[in-house]
Amino acid sequence: MATISSHCFRHLPPRIPKFRASSSLSLSTLSCSLAQEEDLDRNGNASSITTTNGNSSSYFPKRGQTLELVCESLAFKGKGLCKVTDTGFVVMCDRALPGERFIGRVTRKKGNYAEVSKVKTISPPRDIVDAPCEYASHCGGCKTQNLSYEAQLRAKEDQVRELVVHVGRFSHKELELEGVMKPIVTCHIQFHYRNKMEFSFGPYKWLPKESLHERQAGSDNYALGLHVPGFFDKVLNVDKCLLQSDPANKVLAAVQDCWRDPQLDFSPYDVHSHKGFLKHLMLRTGRDVVTGHPEVMVNFVTSSNKPELLKFLVDKLSAFPEVVSIINNVNTSVGNTSVGEEEYTLYGKSCITETLRGLTFQISANSFFQTNTHQAEVLYELIEEYAGITGDGSEVVLDLFCGTGTIGLALANSVKHVYGYEVVPQAIADARLNAEINGIHNATYVQGDLNKIDENFGKNFPKPDIVISDPNRPGMHMKLIKFLLKLKAPRIVYVSCNPATCARDLDYLCHGVAEQNIEGCYKLVGLQPVDMFPHTPHIECVCLLELC
Repeated sequence: MATISSHCFRHLPPRIPKFRASSSLSLSTLSCSLAQEEDLDRNGNASSITTTNGNSSSYFPKRGQTLELVCESLAFKGKGLCKVTDTGFVVMCDRALPGERFIGRVTRKKGNYAEVSKVKTISPPRDIVDAPCEYASHCGGCKTQNLSYEAQLRAKEDQVRELVVHVGRFSHKELELEGVMKPIVTCHIQFHYRNKMEFSFGPYKWLPKESLHERQAGSDNYALGLHVPGFFDKVLNVDKCLLQSDPANKVLAAVQDCWRDPQLDFSPYDVHSHKGFLKHLMLRTGRDVVTGHPEVMVNFVTSSNKPELLKFLVDKLSAFPEVVSIINNVNTSVGNTSVGEEEYTLYGKSCITETLRGLTFQISANSFFQTNTHQAEVLYELIEEYAGITGDGSEVVLDLFCGTGTIGLALANSVKHVYGYEVVPQAIADARLNAEINGIHNATYVQGDLNKIDENFGKNFPKPDIVISDPNRPGMHMKLIKFLLKLKAPRIVYVSCNPATCARDLDYLCHGVAEQNIEGCYKLVGLQPVDMFPHTPHIECVCLLELC
């Protein structure tokens, strides 16, 4: 059984005490409800600051009302969980940090909570640091960069604990005294950890109000960068991103240096008029399996197939020794996706390579691969430890939501057989290719939608000893929950990128669903939060369930 070295863990200072507002809302309640609220109304009406006095008329704030607030903790998507200073009414505010006292304007009222935008800070947050990125104040890529890393970890660990207690219905005794929940695993590489970044082209650079006087004319105003949070049509120009690799930043700088030249006749795509050529620039970084040197794939997503237009950029970028692949995805649809209907290799290879858990993986322009390779090693080591593989080659593994097969293939050499299921056809094709590349012949991959399984599901594979489930953010469908409860595999390793839906599914598997007359049959014996993406609100969890 694999073990995790002690340096991966960090015991954090005591968590921030929870407040109890009279609205009776908890972090968990808000996280679950906000998970389904994707758009923030940003058209709040202007108003003067309102003094609240706690009476019924002022307890529920109105849209446009301006309030004095204190941020208590971080919740879903890194939003600040705040309370009105006089009444305790709960509000959510983007970019508010724990301990910060500020003036906020109500932009949206939803039932018994509201959302606000920050007008000005009265007193700074606890654990504030200087963000090293010049775009941190406006970019949505890593919005907690100005919060110390220790505080980020504490907030993430807090959020998982609250959700598992209040949504999952597990007691603090189970989590703490019985040692079920472990301290969050830190990420020792906190910048330049992403192996994939996608930048968008736009006809206008988005500028904050204080910089509007800097707006330029013509092609100098074209933008290449990241979307402003909440806006599909506004692009913040970015010359360097501290989350991606140094070789990828060199490529980004080279593109920024020349693509606005009128003589090159490039036009950025306009999402409103649906005109323009350049849509996206995707940069992926891997490693040569022999030398260990970085490999960069450059993927231009365009609205039409015009290779002659891209020739100048191809010649310029192919001069970089790290660039081994230049791809053109042609997407003629009006949508903003980076996946093209057609794909062309303009230079070098059609794939780059990366190694994970001793295996080699080929990564194409649109294939899925863990975005933080270094931390994926830590995550997969945890999964292997929780799986409890005996190593005698007798066990069968069912790998649900298997993606390109990375988790199952990492276990394959120690088990009898791996059966993987995934809805995306290209991912299944990549999983089969990855098995072939690594000489693994005891892995079977099947394309199918796990949200639409019927009574025949499970007849094409033997009863597994271990189930690995790694669903996307919505978690597992009730049909799959029922199947697992009927299957009664000895162990389930649940890997989650959304602690809210993870807590819900753990509740179903362990405690059942009374209103549907479903009994749970598992015991939660391990819960390990993992910080995969520093400076972002994202949290990964690995959970071990054993049959009662």
